[in-house]
Amino acid sequence: MSKQKSLNYFLLLLSFGFYCLIAFSIDRYETASLLVSFGLLFLIYIWVLQSESETEISFWIFAAVLFRLCFLFATPLLSDDFYRFIWDGRLLAAGIHPFAELPRYYIETSSGISGVDLSLFNKLNSPDYFTIYPPVNQFVFWIAAKISFNSILVSVVIMRLFILGAEIGSIWLLKKILEYYKMQPKSVLLYALNPLVIIELTGNLHFEALMIFFLLLSFWLLTKGQLISSAICFGLAICSKLLPLIFLPLLINRLGRKKSVIYFLVVGASTLILFLPLLNTEIISGFNQSIGYYFKKFEFNASIYYLVREWGFWKYGYNIIQTVGLKLALYCTATILLYVGWDALRSSKINIQHSTFNIQFNALTSFTIVLTIYFAFTTTVHPWYITTLVAFSALTEYRFTILWSGLIFLTYVGYSQDSFSENLYIVGTEYVLVFSYLAYELIWKRKRLPV
Repeated sequence: MSKQKSLNYFLLLLSFGFYCLIAFSIDRYETASLLVSFGLLFLIYIWVLQSESETEISFWIFAAVLFRLCFLFATPLLSDDFYRFIWDGRLLAAGIHPFAELPRYYIETSSGISGVDLSLFNKLNSPDYFTIYPPVNQFVFWIAAKISFNSILVSVVIMRLFILGAEIGSIWLLKKILEYYKMQPKSVLLYALNPLVIIELTGNLHFEALMIFFLLLSFWLLTKGQLISSAICFGLAICSKLLPLIFLPLLINRLGRKKSVIYFLVVGASTLILFLPLLNTEIISGFNQSIGYYFKKFEFNASIYYLVREWGFWKYGYNIIQTVGLKLALYCTATILLYVGWDALRSSKINIQHSTFNIQFNALTSFTIVLTIYFAFTTTVHPWYITTLVAFSALTEYRFTILWSGLIFLTYVGYSQDSFSENLYIVGTEYVLVFSYLAYELIWKRKRLPV
């Protein structure tokens, strides 16, 4: 066995060991152990990316799947969001709309619903807020509840199988798209091996995994000229998380007016059909309240908002999130629309003979910019949010997303055994480094991005 192969196997086994530690042994408040483990995994990840050999891609894709399998039978230790997934699923299994009432209602009224009890309620991180999860997620929650016999671990395993399937599908799609456009095959590892992606999606059960899969599938089908199928998959992405709605304006210029109308109609119809089983006045009211709370109450790892918040403390003496959150959302919308207009002007000047490539030219690059604008203005940026940017990075020349995926994990420093206190020095360092590198890529590199 060559020295290179021996080293690869050693790094695989070392990484596997650290992923198992994170899966089964390290709580989120064990800061030193968690950051050392993640840091070593990230260094191995960077080393693999810097390796010049293209013959080892299959080996590291296999490793990427193996690392995800480390988490299969583990109850997440770094996130407690999955308890709400289980709560919603058990309500659905009992025939109750998950938006019908706040969780506290079922405890105060002693509802008697199987599995919807005080022990689960006490594990919820937002018992006084309506659920925010759209129908694709709710379907997975329902399946997990139906066949788990009220076992939390069995529910976790079932949901993780869905996420693992989506993750493997995303890796396969990235590989196909890279081959189709004759881009560097090794770029698939930017996403497949990224420790943040592995830990936050498969490990911590975050359903960005399904959204990313459906977005990539939609993009691939559009590349192959399958307009209707692509639009249906885009609808599935929206019904996994509402975020892809911000990408739709970018498709108008790439598809042309006539195709855009057809595409948007199919996306709208698909989304409506998927929402129909849950559609009533309760879900409309619940979503409105949840979105309002998101902009008026939730704050975590923000950039522009934290600067504005500090100004508010200085001028008014209190947290102005109640008013500034929605204002920043409007400024964000205006900025995105300005970028969409500029993007349309730029794209209209590009003349490429390959018609399919012309439709797709620079699409994911523009998606990356729009999503980054959104994250810059929002009041909350959890680590798993940027996994979508990491997926896009495999198909663009942007690498600030990789830097961000390493730095954002430092936000776990704020957790203690029974509380959370955000370290603003870490947040400030994170955004100074990330936005500085983004500025470098936008201004000085000036590369034409292929997709």
